[in-house]
Order: sequence, then structure tokens, then C-alpha cells
Amino acid sequence: MHKILKIVALVLSLLGIGLLIGILATGDEAIKGGDNAVVDYMSYVAYIVLFIILLLVVIFVFKNLFSNTGSLKNTLIGVGAFLAVLIVAYAVSGGDTMVYKYGGNPVTEGESHLVGAGLIAFYVLILTAAAAMLFSGIKKLIK
Repeated sequence: MHKILKIVALVLSLLGIGLLIGILATGDEAIKGGDNAVVDYMSYVAYIVLFIILLLVVIFVFKNLFSNTGSLKNTLIGVGAFLAVLIVAYAVSGGDTMVYKYGGNPVTEGESHLVGAGLIAFYVLILTAAAAMLFSGIKKLIK
């Protein structure tokens, strides 16, 4: 598996270097014109690399979670707490009666409700993180 990943990384690296040289050779004016296939190919390589990285992260996270049941329990508790914060934030937030426009289109009350819920959830989570850091710092000072 390690050898296969090294070969894939080498091939993608060489492909990326070749495309970078192609981009540098075309010059700025060709790129600004938007009619450059080399830039499109470079973005495809970037998407492939991103997909491979995300796939490997998901595989190894799930492998680690299911190999260690204590870790799975703590993860599920954390996900449950996060979902509880989102549900409470959605229940507490209200839609704004003022009419906002985004891109020329009026924002619906549901969209406004989701934005309010996101802001409330952000505030709750940032305060929780700050409290956890403060508690951890005080606990270290006491020891």
C-alpha cells in the first residue's frame, strides 16, 4: 500500500510540475483570457489530489474509530453534543421580518432562520471552547 501511494504521489507530482511549466510558458495574457486548457488540467489534478486526501482521511478515521471502542464512544458523545447545540440553536433562533436581498433576490424567512441558527450555534461553540481552554489553564496552574 505504501509503495502504491508513493507511486501515485510521484505521478501526480510530476504531472503537476509539468502543468505548472505549461502555465508559466503560456504567460499572463493567455491565462487572463480564460482560454487556457493547461489551467483547466491543473485544476483537475488539484481536484484529484483533494479527493484522494479526503478519501484517505475518511478511511483512516473510520478504521481508528472502529478499532478502538472507547474512542468510538467519545466520538459519538461529541457528535451528539454538537447536534444538540445545532438543534437548540435552530429552535431558539427566529426568522427576521426585515427583507434582505442577496444577489438581487429576496432572502426567505427560512434562510434567515438558518443564518440566525448558525450564528447562535457559533456563539455557543466559541464560548464553550473558551471556557474549556480557561478551565484547562486554571487546572494546570493548580497542579
